Amino acid sequence: MNEVPLPMTGLQDHAAFLAGKHDFQADIEAIATSDTVGVILETVMLATNMRFAAVARVTEDRWVACRTVDEINFGLQSGDEIEIQSTFCQTVRETAQNVLFNDAATDEVYGGHPIAAKFGIISYASIPIYRSNGVFFGTLCAIDTEQRDVKQPRAVAMLQLFADIIGRSLETEERLLAHEHLAAHEREMTKIQEEFVAVLGHDLRSPVAALSAGIRQLEREPRSDNAQLVLSLMKSSLLRMQDLIENMMLHAKSRLGGGIRVHAVPDAPLNEAIEQVVAEIRAAFPDRAIDLALAFDQPLICDAPRVAQAVSNLVSNAIRHTDPGQPVQVRSLKTGGDMVLQVINRGEAIPDHVRNRLFKPFQRGEDTKGEGLGLGLYIASSIAAAHGGRLDVACENGLTTFAFTLPASPGT
Repeated sequence: MNEVPLPMTGLQDHAAFLAGKHDFQADIEAIATSDTVGVILETVMLATNMRFAAVARVTEDRWVACRTVDEINFGLQSGDEIEIQSTFCQTVRETAQNVLFNDAATDEVYGGHPIAAKFGIISYASIPIYRSNGVFFGTLCAIDTEQRDVKQPRAVAMLQLFADIIGRSLETEERLLAHEHLAAHEREMTKIQEEFVAVLGHDLRSPVAALSAGIRQLEREPRSDNAQLVLSLMKSSLLRMQDLIENMMLHAKSRLGGGIRVHAVPDAPLNEAIEQVVAEIRAAFPDRAIDLALAFDQPLICDAPRVAQAVSNLVSNAIRHTDPGQPVQVRSLKTGGDMVLQVINRGEAIPDHVRNRLFKPFQRGEDTKGEGLGLGLYIASSIAAAHGGRLDVACENGLTTFAFTLPASPGT
């Protein structure tokens, strides 16, 4: 596993010494930044009294230091490379066996070895490190220029255990890094998608505005009953397009800007704002009845256009789910110091499992026919939350009621 030749002559002077970026950079960074490996190297030195410990990346022809702890000034740091022939690591890699000796002068196997003699190594331990899949990675090594007892069974067992831990930690670090890269990529892709949606929504406004102007022009022209029917359908579709565009843009801006923002003002003209959006929906759906009953008996502090947009989303949703011939009711009532706007329709109750996710983005009821993005209720809920209020839904006696609560003091 690792082997570092270098005593007092200094490894820096060795002709095979290299340094810098190379194709093992990812391995070096994984080991060099691992808290686990740092603790292991310090523990190896304390337990064996060795004054140099390292983890090296070793291949058939390469030896690269990934992390070192050096108390005898060998001069090796993370990223430094030495010739594989000047280490014992070829033997470790080829035989899958430990290389251990307490005294290079007297050891029965490595006594008088030229590598030890060349670099003044007296005591040495090198243990193979394998990844979890059995692939050889490199070595865990400890070196000293004085005699140490590294061959005693407890020391060997400890070194082998630490080598195994390092090998397994490599897999963990790589998985975490892969997840981090994936999460970063997904965040970037999400940002790009949201920017695209915001730009798309903005660019769609012009053709929709032109279509709206054309419809208004056609309404001033003589037309047959059939043309009037077609024109009504076009107005309905146009209103739906406008709602979709506004919801798309608001959702994208809220995501890019950290949430939906409202500009609450005292004595906000909420009555007029709601009447306007209800009038637009009535014009687009002349065959649907909308009963409007507002009674604001005190000045309101809110963002009237945003609240009106929420009401518009709720009314549009109610129209799509109301039983034929039944009106949609829009009314206000006071509860304590709060103002509650209710949108009520008669129709099939919302199943509990759908109700639990109703206010999340891109969620739609099971009986929708693909006419929306599933943003309307989410936007309405977000607008309520931005005011410090909430949006609730209840189904009882055939009636579905969405309650938009505006607190007496917005933001509290």
